[in-house]
Amino acid sequence: MACPPLVAVAHGSTDPRAGSAIADLIRLTRARAEARGWPGLDARAAFLGHGLPSVAQVLGALAGRPRDPGAPERQAPGEAARSHRVVVLPLLLTAAYHSGTDLPAALQQAQAAHPGLTISYGEPLGPHPGLWRALDRRLAEAGQDGQDGRTAVVLAAAGSSQPAANAAVARMAAGWQQARGWRAVVPAYASAAGPTPGQAVAALLRGGAPRVVVATYLLAPGLFADRIRDASLAAGAAAVSGPLGAAPEVADVLLQRYAEAWAAPLVQTSTVVQASTVVQASTVVHNSLALVTRVSARS
Repeated sequence: MACPPLVAVAHGSTDPRAGSAIADLIRLTRARAEARGWPGLDARAAFLGHGLPSVAQVLGALAGRPRDPGAPERQAPGEAARSHRVVVLPLLLTAAYHSGTDLPAALQQAQAAHPGLTISYGEPLGPHPGLWRALDRRLAEAGQDGQDGRTAVVLAAAGSSQPAANAAVARMAAGWQQARGWRAVVPAYASAAGPTPGQAVAALLRGGAPRVVVATYLLAPGLFADRIRDASLAAGAAAVSGPLGAAPEVADVLLQRYAEAWAAPLVQTSTVVQASTVVQASTVVHNSLALVTRVSARS
């Protein structure tokens, strides 16, 4: 069975560094898909805003692509063969407004414009233990060589107006601390919630932490990454890691989310589009929401 195309949808930024980081991640994802036995995976990036191509442009291009007649695709029970199946993933670290509202709305519009598409919508990248390994990598690059009980970490995310998204970051922090044995791992947010990274660094130092480092829990460079770095160093952080970007561990998590969405059974329902669904005309087909934590350890 041929692999359906993968469309990874990022938030988008006016900072050209962000677009370059996403492009690098997609290239790495294609290469690691080859190593997993998925040669020629058609992986593409799209952006919700502040960048091109848009979701509509990428899905429109895929809808107009000739289908391989020798590549059968699974269908929902009783459903006639369709021209294309596409896996769409939110290239986001938490489930929040964009993954639950903006992107599903864009997919509804694309489905209406291209009724021949079957769109499988999967989960955001995080939370996922594979991202701890990406954070480890970036901290090591910033000079933090290994974990120890003397070092406290601030896990600095973008922040959201949705409490559930910030709570997911807090769970990532707690799980990482337990898995690695840091003195502490404290969540912080560059916007919309508190504490800020600078406040978190200062509080840990006041609390007696001999050393505080900051792990930037963002996918790409830009305004928030710069804000996290500057405020954290000013508050006394010993090191600040760069965004996750094209880390092999991030590419592996992306491929796992792709595999989950592709493999999920297609079950018909009349519910409107939401995260982890398959959209076909007026029918919405749900994917499993099970969180699978096993990831490739290759790097």
